[in-house]
Amino acid sequence: MSNRPAVVMPGENLLPSDADVDALVRAEHGDPFAILGPHADGDGLVIRAYLPNALSVEVLDRSGANALGSMEQGQVPGFFVTRLLHPQPYLLRIRWAGGEQVTEDPYSFSPQLGEIDMHLFSEGNHREIGRVFGAQVVEVDGISGVRFAVWAPNARRVSVVGDFNGWDGRRHPMRLRFPSGVWELFIPRLQPGDAYKYEILGPQGVLPLKADPVALATEHPPGTASVVARPLDYPWRDADWLQRRKALQAYDAPMSIYELHAGSWQRADDDRLYDWHELAERLIPYVVEMGFTHIELMPIMEHPFGGSWGYQPLSQFAPSARYGTSHDFAAFVDACHQAGVGVILDWVPAHFPTDAHGLGDFDGTSLYEYDHPFEGFHQDWDTYIYNLGRTEVHGFMLASALHWLREFHVDALRVDAVASMLYRDYSRKDGEWIPNRHGGRENLEAIDFLRHLNDVVASETPGALVIAEESTAFPGVSKPTSEGGLGFSYKWNMGWMHDTLKYIQEDPVHRRYHHDKMTFGMIYAYSEHFVLPISHDEVVHGKGSLIDKMPGDRWQKFANLRAYLSFMWTHPGKKLLFMGSEFGQWREWNHDRELDWFLLEEPDHRGAQHLVRDLNRLYRTEPALHQLDSDPRGFQWLIGDDRGNSVLAWLRRDAEGRPLLVIGNFTPVVREGYRVGVPQEGRWQEIFNSDAACYGGSNVGNGGGILAEGTPAHGEQYSLQLTLPPLGVVILRPLG
Repeated sequence: MSNRPAVVMPGENLLPSDADVDALVRAEHGDPFAILGPHADGDGLVIRAYLPNALSVEVLDRSGANALGSMEQGQVPGFFVTRLLHPQPYLLRIRWAGGEQVTEDPYSFSPQLGEIDMHLFSEGNHREIGRVFGAQVVEVDGISGVRFAVWAPNARRVSVVGDFNGWDGRRHPMRLRFPSGVWELFIPRLQPGDAYKYEILGPQGVLPLKADPVALATEHPPGTASVVARPLDYPWRDADWLQRRKALQAYDAPMSIYELHAGSWQRADDDRLYDWHELAERLIPYVVEMGFTHIELMPIMEHPFGGSWGYQPLSQFAPSARYGTSHDFAAFVDACHQAGVGVILDWVPAHFPTDAHGLGDFDGTSLYEYDHPFEGFHQDWDTYIYNLGRTEVHGFMLASALHWLREFHVDALRVDAVASMLYRDYSRKDGEWIPNRHGGRENLEAIDFLRHLNDVVASETPGALVIAEESTAFPGVSKPTSEGGLGFSYKWNMGWMHDTLKYIQEDPVHRRYHHDKMTFGMIYAYSEHFVLPISHDEVVHGKGSLIDKMPGDRWQKFANLRAYLSFMWTHPGKKLLFMGSEFGQWREWNHDRELDWFLLEEPDHRGAQHLVRDLNRLYRTEPALHQLDSDPRGFQWLIGDDRGNSVLAWLRRDAEGRPLLVIGNFTPVVREGYRVGVPQEGRWQEIFNSDAACYGGSNVGNGGGILAEGTPAHGEQYSLQLTLPPLGVVILRPLG
């Protein structure tokens, strides 16, 4: 019996209703699989395809070697239909004006996402959204292609568009998975590198083309399309690092973080941005030589506007195309780990930009953001605020965090703008915010999200950290959730930063009136697990660079810088320093220019850099400077009240009680015979002096060491009579 298709005649039951066809033509049909593709017809098979602008369509067997017959045009141009007498797999040979295409029929494939995926997504607990949603390169029934899945519950129709279909939303409308609101479609023979977006018909009409919220790759800005990424099959070689990571990032470990912007640390001679491989070749040796334990990258998730520095990202799963591919970024992280350097990413779950191709009004409704502007719009940044109380959004952001930690082996996430997440009235006037269900100002949904995030990260990526940039007095930010805290590993100590910077900017003659700015931080030093941050925020927007904040002439500015950094490195808390501050860059940071590396030709800039290098080495090798960061036993004031001389002295101790003595003189006056009590007799060796000539100082000090006298002072049985260098910090260690 012949298996040639029957000839389609008007009026036969092979044709769908005119209303269905009209809906396809107008791209308004919400269930294309009900019309298109193969449908059983008695013993045979009806095949329908809507291919606008196609000249003709032929049905081939699955091998492509044998023609089964031509499809006939139905009610409208581009709508084709035929009937096979016997059901069998088939291909479509489509003739376009520009050539011929042979492909499987996308509408011949069954639903792709499992019910468990749908259930987990809907309840906000799908931990692997980045491996399931978006554009996934997969093989279905032996056919390679790309499976698309996107959440748009209020859309009337969603289509995948790209170069592969002429950006025509009529060509590839998707299947709705009810009740999850997820749309999916497998398009055979698509490949990595294909650009795409979603065309969405919302309740009020067709929306601007939308980028994929779960895109794993994107076009290079200013392009805004998502890109099909090849699966990340990077051959990791960092098993040793991951095994040791928990100990290396523990509360008793040294953590010295170099914060940087990947696009402006260094650039090529032609001002081109380095890619991840070029950065690895230059940045990692520098970080290792400088003694930093970690780097912290300002957000590298794809973002439309470079001037946002990444803090307004739209692709929470895609590394920016500015620096290369996902594989390139994985190789960068791997190289860092093999060099013994941890990688922290800034991550932004608080808000997102309003670009038309982004998450805002995604399906014609406020889907990712709160609907009311008093909740959903951030006035300071002109951004939308994530509605983390919606389970799908909660799960989306949770999966984003895990994506970076698991797929790219990132060691920590620094959560940006936590304060704006915690409070509904953040930066709002009275009458411009909506209270929570109890009438309070706390954002209960965001708080629940942060607690859940921290618990999930702790259980699913052991040894990884989550760090809060949080500027208020919200209690228990770094306390375990089991004790009522938010569960972060560390919190940025913004109060310490503001106080100490205010102090160091004062003319030394006035510092006696601000002495408490340097001591107040110890009042609450153990209320949280702290990172001491001198970040990019302190060297932009007219605030001046770190060196430029310092008072006095050029020599005093550098001496103040060295003294301040020495104070920071000897104070309890992990350290963070923004790039350029380590060598005293004069100008404010500009994201469009590389750092002023030429300054290192000058001795005082080079001296500041060497000081930071030596502070890092001392910090890492002296347990007293890091081991008891979270334990009051690790710190003891000796002199905290000498405001008249602007002198501070304290002991740092390790877990065995062994002390280091730190003395800071924050005036440009040499102080001879200054007595400081110490707990041990014998000789004390001067192991560090910020005024050393090798750092650009005046070389005032104590000849390498001094013998303790039996004269009690400051509650101790012994004391030292020291020479304190001007605007200098010295560290001494007992011998024996």
